[in-house]
Amino acid sequence: MAQQSSRRTFLRRSGLAVVPAVVAGGAWTYPSAAQQPRTVDELEKYLDKLAADDSFSGTVLVLKNNRPVLSRSMGYADRERRIRNRDDTIFCLASVTKMFTGIAIGQLVQRRALDLVDPIEKYLSGFKAGITIHNLLTHTSGLGDYMQLDGYWQESATWTTPRQTMDGILRYIRTESLAFAPGTAAKYSNSGFHVLGCIVEKVAGVSYYDYIRKNIFRPAGMASSDFTLINQWRTDRRFAHPYPTDKSGKRYDALTTDAFGLIGTPAGNAFASAPDLARFVRALTDGTLLSPTYRDVFVTPKFGLGTLPAKPGLPEIVNFFGYGVDSSILNGGLVTGHTGGAPGVSTSAEWYPELGYTAVHLGNYDPGPGTNVNQELRQVLTS
Repeated sequence: MAQQSSRRTFLRRSGLAVVPAVVAGGAWTYPSAAQQPRTVDELEKYLDKLAADDSFSGTVLVLKNNRPVLSRSMGYADRERRIRNRDDTIFCLASVTKMFTGIAIGQLVQRRALDLVDPIEKYLSGFKAGITIHNLLTHTSGLGDYMQLDGYWQESATWTTPRQTMDGILRYIRTESLAFAPGTAAKYSNSGFHVLGCIVEKVAGVSYYDYIRKNIFRPAGMASSDFTLINQWRTDRRFAHPYPTDKSGKRYDALTTDAFGLIGTPAGNAFASAPDLARFVRALTDGTLLSPTYRDVFVTPKFGLGTLPAKPGLPEIVNFFGYGVDSSILNGGLVTGHTGGAPGVSTSAEWYPELGYTAVHLGNYDPGPGTNVNQELRQVLTS
């Protein structure tokens, strides 16, 4: 009862409401899916087809109650040097990175170093009043995507240090006009998560990158995870290169273009292997990274995005933004985690609380029709 009481106290203090599908006392109480999941053999057959067609390159890892039941790697990490993907290959994570930023904020809230209803101007100058940390975490701030701002890509190509990257992006975000009044709508926001990373720096007194290394990666046992400079990404044999397709359908190495900046940010492009992401999920769900009370608050769905129309033969999906950790209801079951995408990058790290599954896919091809591995994992594991 102590955990439940402290959770209510926290919610009252923060003035925040959540939807009913919550975790109580450390155990998920959302209704379980009625049917047993299909066998892993179905996923194996699906991956066999993708391998035969060369339509997926990457690693897929599925665990049941923290024990691996499927681990497959296919394709090349570096096509030019003929280096194959392996289970320990390190991939760009794209927006899966947002989970690290969200949990970092959760740790600072747990330490009473900040509050979810704090206005961001308490920590950073140059922003219009009314945006709270809660708004940033739930994509309800009205901020958009700094990568779409005029001049961003031209100037970011000149930055040579992580400090220039963090400060330069924040400077661009300060010029944004809000798409709506904070809290009145939702719009997926890379800008919002970069601001959160800057708040982590301000409160913790260390760089965002060092904070995540010390407080997320290290305690979770994520030994191969980091924010890696692009030159190492290009040359280190452990890293998967991203291979999007051009207009003619030919794959090319995106690291030979200006598609990626010097280093990842609080909004995206940290690096990890599939086993490291499974370690992250375990460290989050077992209370290593956040206490059970604060973990439950941060992984619980907060802001409903409505129901996605069903495609032929597929059920509808109800989506929610959480605090850097998003959720969907599919086939009556809850799926929690985050997905990511960038040129030649397709990623997901999700867990299925009532079914005991953790599923990670890290790809270095763009997904195409019939090759969305995350979607297939969801369909098979929840049906």
